[in-house]
Amino acid sequence: GQDITARMAQEQEYARLIDTANAPIFGIGVHGRVNVWNKSATNLTGFTSEDVMGRHLVNEFITEDYKERVQEVFRNALNGVETANFEFPLVTKMGTRVEVLLNATTRRDEQKHVVGVVGIGQDITARINQEQEYARLIDAANAPIFGIDRDGRVDVWNQCAARLTGFGGEEVAGKRLVEEYITDDYKARVQEVFTKALAGEETANFEFPLVTKAGARLEVLLNATTRRDAQNRVTGVVGIGQDITAR
Repeated sequence: GQDITARMAQEQEYARLIDTANAPIFGIGVHGRVNVWNKSATNLTGFTSEDVMGRHLVNEFITEDYKERVQEVFRNALNGVETANFEFPLVTKMGTRVEVLLNATTRRDEQKHVVGVVGIGQDITARINQEQEYARLIDAANAPIFGIDRDGRVDVWNQCAARLTGFGGEEVAGKRLVEEYITDDYKARVQEVFTKALAGEETANFEFPLVTKAGARLEVLLNATTRRDAQNRVTGVVGIGQDITAR
């Protein structure tokens, strides 16, 4: 025989730590059925461990539009490829939708065989709601506001920017702002302002011309601000402008 008392004690300690952790933690076996579901997961979803144990996580608790993607993350983890910071919605017992940020980790037994996946989550519903609220405020603001990602491509373009320039949000999305909408004599200077903002150095009251859809030249006074994600990584630049053509 083999004395496995110490190992059993350690496993029970792990189980206790998982159950009392203040992050939702759930696990599935190789066939996708729930075998770990801690108290935080219960608090978040309203489903107790008794409700979910042995049930297929993806088929029964993930919204239709995400089933395929979540299944792929789990499939990868079962093949030893882990995923960090994957966002997806879970359906609660009340039928509402909670947004979860997940790290999916491969679980192995003592012989290093894959036995399942454990997911450590974070409830980001409030953050998503806040982001949607910001997006609404930006869109409705009475100043032209536009944003670019790290590659200089437009990913924010509010209604005021659309009215001012004549270009709709759909037309400019994904286009390179400097190359396509800045007059040649200002391209280098505007690019420099954006490059600095991407490095965390912001610029206030920078004047430059934008070309409208009708081919006219608009003078804009701009504040260029660095955009960061929840982990404080730079994701782009947002510019809040003021039309000073008449001035």
